[in-house]
Amino acid sequence: MLEFIKSFIHEFKTFAIRGSVIDMSVGIIIGAAFGQVVNSLVNDILMPPIGWLMGKVDFTNLYLTLPVNGQITKYASLEAAKSAGAVTINYGLFINAIISFSFTAFAVFLLIKFINKLRKTAKLEQNEKDAEINKTCPYCFSTIDIRAKKCPCCTSEL
Repeated sequence: MLEFIKSFIHEFKTFAIRGSVIDMSVGIIIGAAFGQVVNSLVNDILMPPIGWLMGKVDFTNLYLTLPVNGQITKYASLEAAKSAGAVTINYGLFINAIISFSFTAFAVFLLIKFINKLRKTAKLEQNEKDAEINKTCPYCFSTIDIRAKKCPCCTSEL
């Protein structure tokens, strides 16, 4: 039993300190923080001017109250309707969620685009370094050391 526990602990430590698990953990933490920043951007900076342009509309207070016993009751706000126990369809909150998602997706797109640009630059630099130390065999098109006199792949004289 003790050997099983030792083996289990060793296996767990190997799993936990593996690079991909740590990278995933960092990604989740950064993603959560990034989500808060985008939510604040949408709710605190973008939505107030959009609501103002639309005639001082606050999307969070856009809702429909479903009728109870054939009667529709009007409430001053969504919060008042919820506290009264009314059944509501909160389409304003849904609009906020769609806008927030759109901005998050756009921000992630810009981030990925920037990372791809950095990768492309790094790859070009690596290709330049490879061109200094490698050449291509004219017969089999394999990449070989620039000092080679004979291709190791097709054995052609160079």
